[in-house]
Amino acid sequence: MSNQELRDDQFELYDLKIEVEAIEGHCTCNMAVGDHFFMRGGKISLPDGADFCLYALQAAIPLLPAKQRLNHPADWMETDSRVVCPDPACRLIMRIDRLDRRVLDHDDVSPIPWE
Repeated sequence: MSNQELRDDQFELYDLKIEVEAIEGHCTCNMAVGDHFFMRGGKISLPDGADFCLYALQAAIPLLPAKQRLNHPADWMETDSRVVCPDPACRLIMRIDRLDRRVLDHDDVSPIPWE
């Protein structure tokens, strides 16, 4: 859906997949290459029965709202897609991939009424 087709109270966000791309050290959380989670709108989800390291997750979370949005082409958020777990002995590297765009209605995601 293009921005021209959106109502004034609608906006688009990318769905994201955050996937373990490499582990260059020793991960004590039993993570494996290919482990992943999704962000859709404002919700994080994991595949059924999956776990994800809290420390790796907390490293990625601050970047996700910006990666959901289309930024200026020169913005580093458009070119950089990797984030590293803060445990220096683990050296777990995650890749943030954009998937499809989703249309959201303002009033579905904010308690402040759209005016």
